[in-house]
Amino acid sequence: MGFLRTGFAFGSYPWLANHCDDPSVWVSMSAHIELQGQPSRRLPESAVPEGCHSWGGERVRAWAKAQPPVWVPVRTRSIHVLAVAVVGLLCGLWLANLVDVPPGPAALFSLQLVWTLVRPEVVRVSAPVLFFVLAWYGGSRDVATLVATLAVTATWAMAEIRMSARRTQRQWALAAAEGVMASLPDGVGPLRRGRFLVGLGLVPAVLGGVLVFFGSGLDVAADRLEATLAGWFVVGLGVTSVLSGWLGRRRAAALRGAPVPVLRVLMRDGANGDVEVFAADDVDAVRPLFTVAAEEWYGDGDEDDDEGERRLSQEEMDELLDSLENDEGDDEQAGALRDAVLYGAPYEGGEIVIVSAPEDLDDVDEELVVESSAGPVRALSERAVRRRVGAEKARVRRNAAYADRREAAAAVTAEHLGSGAVRRWRAGWLDWAVCTVLVVWAALMVLPEGGLWRYIPGALLGLGGAFLLPGMAAWWITADRDGLWFNGMGRVRHIEWDHVMTVKCEGGELKVDSRRARFGAPWTTHAPRWARLERRFGLIHPYERVAAEITAMWKDPALRPTEVSAERARGRVLWPLGVVLAVLWVAVLVLVP
Repeated sequence: MGFLRTGFAFGSYPWLANHCDDPSVWVSMSAHIELQGQPSRRLPESAVPEGCHSWGGERVRAWAKAQPPVWVPVRTRSIHVLAVAVVGLLCGLWLANLVDVPPGPAALFSLQLVWTLVRPEVVRVSAPVLFFVLAWYGGSRDVATLVATLAVTATWAMAEIRMSARRTQRQWALAAAEGVMASLPDGVGPLRRGRFLVGLGLVPAVLGGVLVFFGSGLDVAADRLEATLAGWFVVGLGVTSVLSGWLGRRRAAALRGAPVPVLRVLMRDGANGDVEVFAADDVDAVRPLFTVAAEEWYGDGDEDDDEGERRLSQEEMDELLDSLENDEGDDEQAGALRDAVLYGAPYEGGEIVIVSAPEDLDDVDEELVVESSAGPVRALSERAVRRRVGAEKARVRRNAAYADRREAAAAVTAEHLGSGAVRRWRAGWLDWAVCTVLVVWAALMVLPEGGLWRYIPGALLGLGGAFLLPGMAAWWITADRDGLWFNGMGRVRHIEWDHVMTVKCEGGELKVDSRRARFGAPWTTHAPRWARLERRFGLIHPYERVAAEITAMWKDPALRPTEVSAERARGRVLWPLGVVLAVLWVAVLVLVP
């Protein structure tokens, strides 16, 4: 029976079957699966629609194999989209200058690259339009026209392959449901999907329209071309955001309009906050099928309920935070595997609703967890799964490498603590070096350019630098009898010693947080580090030393300062420094030839 179950499970995960030729591995996995057998949190049968089938075996394997090739972009990060947008804008300018394509159609070519990543549905329509534009304005032997035509052809092919994979995945999901349909359960909440993207897209659409209006009136032809093309490009980005929100809302509304296919699966909350969905027979959570950002709707509850029963007392909240604080590493690990029912046929880019068992095993009266997708389904290819496993192993190795540095930093805290004097930490040479590199990089990016290509990116970089650089170059932490004080752009923030919740240095990030909501977002600062050099030369990263000293005072009241710091010694607000940096940057943009 063990071998049968192992073959059934491994048959769903091709990359595991291809890399597990050793019979001992199969036997050990068989024993492990036989012992575990079921997820730790089960759904009551009353929550499972009648006739709902478990999604596993060959049907899961066929669904997982229906993925685009690795060279077709599917899962892209925001930084990748931003980089492609910049490259696309440059390509649009190149096309407008060499082929004399008007700014509007040239911006369409720029947007084509962005749509290939985020909206393949649009590429199917825009590609034929671009072919017509290139045929109209370009020559048959023009190199620029030929290169642009090849680029459009490649993007069209990638979009078609991606859309074909979506159709195949949806068909396999429908086949697995075997015609069993059910209406969405109570508690799914109102339809809010897409509102944010629609609102967000209206802003750049309006700003781009303003840029087109004013750019068309410039006297210099080169500046007029660049400004008009950039304006249409920004308008296109805004329309893309609006379209994304509308499509997501339309697909989410389709789930609510009629009974939808249902499948029984396993799920858990991922380390990054997204929901990870597994096949029903993957009881070891070996191979996630897809991830999706989901939100749980919390209703207002019965108005007759006692207010004290619907709110946690301060003591209960403190106990909860203490448990989270003492459970090291839980914020970076996935949650428990739970039984769930999937509403809607899952496919890459689709929308779903998922009903799962409650997380708290001790509370028998806890209601089921009903979550609707807040973003599109993102299927995981075999390569993506291997990459996730490799990233997790790298994180473990990195944390192990930093462990000895943390011990060394903790060992030197006694040299500075216990005197009762006020203790201060501030930005040092490493922070200043990072800020200098960023300023030099920004200057090299924009100063060699002229016209709008100097002032528009320069203004954006200057605005970002005015907000970010003061906090990086002039951060200040003061520890006194009353707690910790942090300077900031608009105010000096304070955490009492008993209210400290988090003090840690992970990688190049120093983070301190309070258990009081009025403190706001956690205080953080960043600097680069290289564990190999630290080990080789016996160095202690400055942030490790700061974290070790603050932690020692937080845990041991005897090491805390006994004096109260003066108000001026707690650091100044940083917005005046941001204003000075902005003025200096504007002067450089205007005066440097």
